[in-house]
Amino acid sequence: MATLELRNVNKRYGSGLADTLKDIELSIDDGEFLILVGPSGCGKSTLMNCIAGLEDITGGAILVDDADISGMSPKDRDIAMVFQSYALYPTMNVRDNIAFGLKMRKMAPAAIDDEVARVAKLLQIEHLLGRKPGQLSGGQQQRVAMGRALARRPKIYLFDEPLSNLDAKLRVEMRTEIKLMHQRLKTTTVYVTHDQIEAMTLGDKVAVMKDGVIQQFGTPQQIYNEPANLFVASFIGSPPMNFIPLRLQRRDGQVWGLLDSAVGVAGSAHCELPLGALEAGMENREVILGVRPEQILLGAVEGQPSIRAEVEVTEPTGPDTLVFVSLNQTKVCCRMTPDAAPQIGESLVLRFDPDKALLFDAQSGERLGLLGKTSAAERASTVTPFRGR
Repeated sequence: MATLELRNVNKRYGSGLADTLKDIELSIDDGEFLILVGPSGCGKSTLMNCIAGLEDITGGAILVDDADISGMSPKDRDIAMVFQSYALYPTMNVRDNIAFGLKMRKMAPAAIDDEVARVAKLLQIEHLLGRKPGQLSGGQQQRVAMGRALARRPKIYLFDEPLSNLDAKLRVEMRTEIKLMHQRLKTTTVYVTHDQIEAMTLGDKVAVMKDGVIQQFGTPQQIYNEPANLFVASFIGSPPMNFIPLRLQRRDGQVWGLLDSAVGVAGSAHCELPLGALEAGMENREVILGVRPEQILLGAVEGQPSIRAEVEVTEPTGPDTLVFVSLNQTKVCCRMTPDAAPQIGESLVLRFDPDKALLFDAQSGERLGLLGKTSAAERASTVTPFRGR
């Protein structure tokens, strides 16, 4: 086990080109499980390759247990990597695939046998040791690839989208296996994925990346409940957060945001949201209200903003039904239980808790704070500073 620290890591391919990685700052404690998550092309796999030594960094430093490993060759870093493609030797059986790295290290045959038996038992593949990769399913091949890495007992494990080639059911099963494995071994792990469900369920810490920059670094709960900007808020969560543009009005020294539902709805189709004391230029500022589908509830409650809207679309998913309405000419998703699901065309009274709804700046995308904080100072106190940028 080991600590891992990245200090101002940069990566550039060729002179005159933009940086693929830009001033990456991360610190991972001994035994932690870090998730690097983001869309394709954001730099997460490049960052992992830099940690493994498969790519040279062009600036900064990578430290393991406070020792700089930036200039070391991959074989000297004591890091094991599990690839997306499994990378098994097709002519070797499972036993020999797991043992290959140990043989290269000149380990004694008896010690190799003991290590293969330990890993096979851990991954429940003892009955597969005599088979070759072509005789295995995708999930079994992934277990063998993991076993080859586990047999080395390295300081750090790296996983590069290991579940992306598996079907949905097997992904869920293997995700649980990886989490159980980490709970048993307590080895520092870095895991790359584009799947935000994997990020939320597996990681102790999550780093959300975009265009080679870490947008936010924190626990899954912090990333979900306190997203630093519109990108993080939209990327993490399924269904994603609703983003509703607000028209700001000034009245009696206060700023108000006006919500309108679809034209033609009977009853209160307007809702004024108090945004606190007026700040300089606030009356001309465009903001975006962010509220997650599960935070929109049925019925009016004193002290919580409510509005009447007409159901336009419903999407049953089994445990939930997604209900869509229009607010400020924007489609808004509400997550409801199947028993409470309305019919298309039905008029609903919807409310949301202002202490959970978020405000974002429409120009920069950065989070301003919670809707329920009535003063600028209170809203500022709710903003989580960017880490790793």
